[in-house]
Amino acid sequence: MHAMQYELTLPADYDMDAIRTRVSRVGQLLDDWEGLGVKAYLVRERGIHGSPVNQYAPFYLWNTVEGMNTFLWGGGFQRLSDDFGRPAVRQWTGLAYEEGAATGSPALFAVRRRRRVPDGVPLAEAVREAVDETARLAREDGVVLTAAAMDTSRWESVHLSLWEHGTPKAEGDLFRVLHLSAPGRAALPGGRQW
Repeated sequence: MHAMQYELTLPADYDMDAIRTRVSRVGQLLDDWEGLGVKAYLVRERGIHGSPVNQYAPFYLWNTVEGMNTFLWGGGFQRLSDDFGRPAVRQWTGLAYEEGAATGSPALFAVRRRRRVPDGVPLAEAVREAVDETARLAREDGVVLTAAAMDTSRWESVHLSLWEHGTPKAEGDLFRVLHLSAPGRAALPGGRQW
């Protein structure tokens, strides 16, 4: 599993209905994308749920590098770049994936938490904590799915959890899920990724 995300931080007065309209128009284009496990079309709006910014920040879980590369180099990402400029794309190596207690429910909210691994902390310990947190979150009421991954260039872990309700029991940035493309969700390997 490979995780990927880019963020478009938009002006404070940006009409976020433009993003909602965009997602309603193009969201289904990845509903059958080869190699994609899940794409969550995420937004947060300034002043809502404590967000300091307007942001469009899709989060991807890929089953294959080929699917991810086809998206990045084969046209899918180019449409976004043409409209908004080319954002930096963060990538993480998968650590763990779990279906949640509310696996059959629609994902309406997401929590994303990024955390640096402090110098001096053994990597095995940091990874074990991330895997354990993924398993813990999967058992929480309202969790649709949860995943953890690591950026080894920054030694930073990321957790993503999707929720059926807006009162998640997880720390991090809270987003609305506008659409969920999940063509390869069933193929995402569960549990620890090694």
